Parts: sequence; C-alpha cells; structure tokens
Amino acid sequence: MAVLPLHMAGTSGPPAGLGLVPGRNPLTRARDALLRALVPVLSRPLAAPLARARAASGLPPSTLTFDEAVFSPQLVLSNGCPRLDFERPDRPAHLRYVGELTRAAPAPSPDPAWWGDLDGRRVVYVTQGTQNIDPEDLIRTTLEALAGEDVLVVATTGIAGSDELPFPVPDNARVAGFIPHARLLPRVDVMVTNGGWGGTLGALSHDIPLVIGGGDLDKPEIAARVAWAGAAVNLRTGTPSAARVLDGYRRVTADPSYRAAAARIGAQLRSLGGAPHAAELLEALV
Repeated sequence: MAVLPLHMAGTSGPPAGLGLVPGRNPLTRARDALLRALVPVLSRPLAAPLARARAASGLPPSTLTFDEAVFSPQLVLSNGCPRLDFERPDRPAHLRYVGELTRAAPAPSPDPAWWGDLDGRRVVYVTQGTQNIDPEDLIRTTLEALAGEDVLVVATTGIAGSDELPFPVPDNARVAGFIPHARLLPRVDVMVTNGGWGGTLGALSHDIPLVIGGGDLDKPEIAARVAWAGAAVNLRTGTPSAARVLDGYRRVTADPSYRAAAARIGAQLRSLGGAPHAAELLEALV
C-alpha cells in the first residue's frame, strides 16, 4: 500500500521524489533517462541491508533492486489518482489507484468561538501539516501576505489545543490548533500548504486549488505533481517571502483554470472508492 505519492520505478519520466516533471523534449527526456539509470547505482548501499532482512525472514536471495523489491508484483494500491501521477503510461497493470484514504472521523468537538466569522467570506486556509510545523516557515509569511486582502485566513498550528501563534496576527486571521478537515475544508476557497500528501489530497477532494510551499521530504515532489496537473502554484521553497505567497494567491484566485483543474482531480479522487475499494481489492487478492 503506497500512502505517499507513488515512488514506483518506471520506463519513462524522471525518478519520483526529485520534484521534476516528465520531459517533453529530447533534452529533458534524455535527462530523465540518465536519472533513471543512476537510481540502481545510488541504491547499491541498500542491497546488503535488504539481503540481510530477507535472510532474517527466511526468504531466499533476490536479484531485485531495492526499488523493485519494495513493491508487490501482485497488487499495489496507491493513495492518489492518475492525474497526480503525471498520467504516466508506464505503470504496471497490477497498480490500482484508490483515491483519498480518509481517517475515521474524530470525536465531535466544539467549533472555535470565531467559527461564525467564516460566513459570507472568502476563506484561505494555511497549514504546515503535522511534521515540520515551525510557523515562521509558511504561516507567518502567509498572514503577512494576505493581511490587506478581503479574505479570512484560518491558520492551524498543527498541535491540538495550541490555539495561539508566537507573534501578532492580522485582524483578518483566525488561529486554531486543529480543526478536522471534514469540518473545515467545505468552507475553504484556497489552501496555502507545505504540501503534505494527506492535506493536499483532502483539499483536492473538495475541489480546492492550492498554493504550495514544499521545502523537504516528499513536499517538492507533491508540489510539482499538483502544479503539473494545473491545480496549484508551486512556490518552489518551504520558506517563501510574503510577496511570493501573495503572488501565488492572486494567480490562483484570478485564473479560473486552477479551480477547474482542482475540480477535475477532485472528481477523479472521489471516483476511485477510497478505503472501502482498497479493502475490496485486498480481499479479492487473498
């Protein structure tokens, strides 16, 4: 089960994880081929630990590379959809996209005291997810960028119960530690995010266009995929300036193609069945 953007090796495009879109001309296609050829070389240090792990599990030696060994040859379930995988033509027949895998709904909790302020307003949601949550990276600059816009900005700190930021916030901003996406996203018009996969899929499942400041881990890859699909502005840094965030926000809101692309992705995500369909596929395999 792939719960991150699909990092499966293929015969076209660049290796996943580099934040590169598939080449469209002879030069960039040659770049992609060179990078694919380097993957087995760069992953050689993983061969010995993989062999030891197989031996410890009672499995025979294998000639598969690490990238090949981590995926089942029978069934691979990917949390996402073809539009967020560059619609690549080289994916195997045993790969199944299953859309968004939502978590069980948390216990009901009271809405923030300011919840009614969302009524009748354009709402921008800014989040840095649940891992790298220093608010200086993206939240502070987003609040600064949008302070003069006719919007209500909702910022979440990523820590339940931590409903304040360590700096003053503009009058058009509201802060909470955590708000369930199922409750908040139906009220959101634009999302500014560091590109966490779960939050990105949640926004797109609600047809919300994004401004993505992805700085590390899989975030640059996610930003590249959503921007390629037309549903996001990729800021290409995890610590953008306020001017850069404002430019991204204005581009997303001024150009209706971003929302239309988000709606196309959202429709595809919702059509793929989610966790129930994933369970059906696993049961069928068993």
